[in-house]
Amino acid sequence: MKFTDFNLKETIQTAIAEAGFTEPSPVQKDAIPLVLEGHDMIAQAQTGTGKTAAFGLPIMSMMKGDGSVEGLVIVPTRELAMQVSDELYRFGQMSGLKTATVYGGTAYGKQIDRIKQASIVVATPGRLQDLLESGKIKMNPQFVVLDEADEMLDMGFLDEIKNIFTFLPQERQTLMFSATMPNSIRKLAEQILKNPKTVSITKSESTNTSITQLYYVVQEKERDDALVRLIDYKNPNKCIIFCRMKKEVDRLVAHLTAQGFKVSGLHGDMEQKQREVTIRAFKQGGIDIFVATDVAARGLDVNDVTHVFNYHIPFDSESYVHRIGRTGRGGKTGEAITLVSPNELRTIKRIEKDVGTKMTTQVIPTRMEVQNNRADALIAKISETKVTESAINLVKTLQHDLDIVTIAHLLASLVQEETFVKGKDHIGLGLEEVELLIEKALQNRGGGGGGRNRGGSRGNRSGGRSRHGRNGRSSGSRSGGRRDSRNGGQGSNRG
Repeated sequence: MKFTDFNLKETIQTAIAEAGFTEPSPVQKDAIPLVLEGHDMIAQAQTGTGKTAAFGLPIMSMMKGDGSVEGLVIVPTRELAMQVSDELYRFGQMSGLKTATVYGGTAYGKQIDRIKQASIVVATPGRLQDLLESGKIKMNPQFVVLDEADEMLDMGFLDEIKNIFTFLPQERQTLMFSATMPNSIRKLAEQILKNPKTVSITKSESTNTSITQLYYVVQEKERDDALVRLIDYKNPNKCIIFCRMKKEVDRLVAHLTAQGFKVSGLHGDMEQKQREVTIRAFKQGGIDIFVATDVAARGLDVNDVTHVFNYHIPFDSESYVHRIGRTGRGGKTGEAITLVSPNELRTIKRIEKDVGTKMTTQVIPTRMEVQNNRADALIAKISETKVTESAINLVKTLQHDLDIVTIAHLLASLVQEETFVKGKDHIGLGLEEVELLIEKALQNRGGGGGGRNRGGSRGNRSGGRSRHGRNGRSSGSRSGGRRDSRNGGQGSNRG
């Protein structure tokens, strides 16, 4: 199926083509025809599956562009509001459809002026309720979208959402998107939707199939060492590390910074301006690693995140789905890596059952394995390097005192410092140990968990370490390549 099959307005179709989109994602394929037919809709879809286009393209295709606010999109966070607004602006600019972004922490006057010029308003619940209740704005949108509905309810916005709908016209088309479908979402849907059509994914599809899900079993005191070792081994382009608490975020940021990584934290105590600058730096490459709490990462939408690390396993299955959905976006592949202690193995099995997925257990790479990977990467890099005139002159200068073989050895010794890996030789448990612990955990289902009885030995540590499904990706060096620039923020309001 192609986007041209939807018969969208010509200017919208041109914008789609310019964006490089050809084939719709599953949620777009199912949702767009229903929206065009005028149905209310409730859709279950993860972040990164193309939801914005799934509702944005059809409603913009049906808009008149008469200067009034025809569409309202309600989202849980400022970051998501800016992201959705930017995407809608891109699709709608050829049709003359302007967007306004509305969220707290900024001046009312500027936002009100932009609303007066906008065809679509993208808003967070708190600020939108303030504007409507105070009478500062009035709107009669024909199309209303609730995006990330489960996150809005988790954040305590149920009352605000119900109140907002008292200010909206009864005759409207309402669309609701949610990654999960708890009872609270179904009850809200009954109140604000009329005879809705449903777009749903099956349980087995509730996590993105392009995401490889791995877990590593380590002792509690080994978490920091295991995390650094895995980052060194996987060499992610961009990654997000999830923690449970703010103080854990701050501690990990300090620890990883000391290791030479370009890293920044994201949690609820940060000022909005600081959050915006930090997120922009992450998107633009000034930061490689984000350490965040679940709440702080809501609305964070970055397309080229290659890895998600769960420093601690999340408290519930829904949080796990939200976390790992930050990678494997836009048709790309990703890896979700979870660190677990032996007594958390039952939780892993419960999440697998709840989500309908399968996580693979692996063994933390040894120090020598990472070092060998780096050496291989260095050899490849040297063989691909072009010889420069200044390098030739440098060697000529060195030849006044040294022979060519000694020069080669010295230069190799210098660059090889990059491949040195710190830390213990072995971290975490072997596969045989993990299998025994899983067996005990499942047998002990009614009792006290997986336990920490390791049976005395370290599994298959001695001799050869059993490796199954190892991703043999080469790992680059931290030294030299990790700059620490920061990029400034800029507003995303359109109009």
